[in-house]
Amino acid sequence: MLAGAGRPQAEDDVRAALGDGRAMDVWKAMIRAQGGDPDAPLPTARETETVTAPADGVLTHVDALAVGVAAWRLGAGRARKEDAVQAGAGVELHAKPGDVVVAGQPLATLHTDTPERFERGAAALDGAFRVSDVSLVTERSSVVLDRVA
Repeated sequence: MLAGAGRPQAEDDVRAALGDGRAMDVWKAMIRAQGGDPDAPLPTARETETVTAPADGVLTHVDALAVGVAAWRLGAGRARKEDAVQAGAGVELHAKPGDVVVAGQPLATLHTDTPERFERGAAALDGAFRVSDVSLVTERSSVVLDRVA
């Protein structure tokens, strides 16, 4: 982002601010300025359900849109502006593409306060995780597909 804004030298300043805690101080000040408590514990959902690997192999694909739809169906988003949002709802991923997994290993945990939402949240994830046979995977793909100059 800094290079895109014509300030690639600022990257060192950002690293320093993250390293010495100044960035955290600014973040906490922004929360306080909006009436929040930066030291308050994060909300957690009352209910969880785990999605597991269907087979042994290498996780070769995670469909980000499907994960987003699942989170929305669990209560992390709204269809209309008047809908309530559950602050603790969402999808926690435990594996990323390129990881070797075994059948039954947790790939994701679904979080919600409303357990009747699990069925639709899990349905959004049908086919979202692709596990391939280890012998068929020739190389690990990069998370970065391309760079725009």
